[in-house]
Amino acid sequence: MGRSAENPAALGNAAALPYAVTVRGLTRRFGDFVAVDNISFDVRQGEIFGFLGANGAGKTTTIRMLIGLLKPSSGSGRVGGYDINREQEKIKPRIGYMSQRFSLYDDLTAGENLAFFGGVYGLNRDQVAGRIAELDSALLLSAIADRMTASLPLGFKQRLALACAILHRPPILFLDEPTGGVDPIARRYFWDLISALAADGTTVFVTTHYMEEAEYCHRLSIMYKGRIAEVDSPPAIKKKYRMTSIEDIFIHLVDR
Repeated sequence: MGRSAENPAALGNAAALPYAVTVRGLTRRFGDFVAVDNISFDVRQGEIFGFLGANGAGKTTTIRMLIGLLKPSSGSGRVGGYDINREQEKIKPRIGYMSQRFSLYDDLTAGENLAFFGGVYGLNRDQVAGRIAELDSALLLSAIADRMTASLPLGFKQRLALACAILHRPPILFLDEPTGGVDPIARRYFWDLISALAADGTTVFVTTHYMEEAEYCHRLSIMYKGRIAEVDSPPAIKKKYRMTSIEDIFIHLVDR
């Protein structure tokens, strides 16, 4: 998993591959409040697709609809070829999900958390052990295996959460602000891992509110108040608005 996030490999022929995620007119209302407002987009297989937006822009709500945790008010979508309105149970084994909030068990060791989530995904003890060994060089899992999860620094908690999400080798990975609250070095390290996963063929759907992280995505969707203000590759977006900074473009779109 050694691909640098600073220079992500080109998508190559990814444009010719089937879409891993398709969304059409997706909307979610909470009473009179529209959290996600009639959005449409596609995510190619093996692509790092980013959702950039401030807190409350609708990023997490969108992910929750795509992975079957929240029913759309209207619209349609498919994840891994399965309908998000009717085939949620078929979607779940084919995805990995790392939530915005740390969701592992603090009263278990890191190793016990890995064993538990491996079992949830149908892996036996030997399969979990083999997968942990594969991931150890990148995530340093053996160094924390016997430590209580509650005692781990946030950066290692995030590594553990990512390991639990990818134990079963899901073809599609949803990461909801995976670097929130960690220091810049840990954030950069995490993006190295994300890029490496994509290089191995995993489709990565990632949300962030860090402007510089947008540069690491193959394509980027900028969200504001539940709507998609722009979607394209970071270089194409910069060219369109004749700006060199994604942050400046974001501010321009919000002001507009």
